[in-house]
Amino acid sequence: MSWSRAFDEPIPLPDGRELVTLRDAGEYISALPKKEHAASEWQAAMQALILVAESGGPTMLARIGIMRALNRHYVPEFNPKGKEPHWGRRKLKRDQ
Repeated sequence: MSWSRAFDEPIPLPDGRELVTLRDAGEYISALPKKEHAASEWQAAMQALILVAESGGPTMLARIGIMRALNRHYVPEFNPKGKEPHWGRRKLKRDQ
């Protein structure tokens, strides 16, 4: 297969650029600082990228790997209340 295959949707980067092809993603990962490049998330993303480029797998696998590596410091906010309760109880005809 080819490194020039395009992702289904471009991957937006924090600096405003976009990764359109597998080659763009590979060059972006290889240009990362050594400390960040050595992170396990980026290593997994690079393995998925190589697998897709050389074995012809679906580009979505590489996209997921890169998106997980880009968002590895994001911690989802947990709301312990869950859904907001309804303001009042429903009144049934028999209760009136």
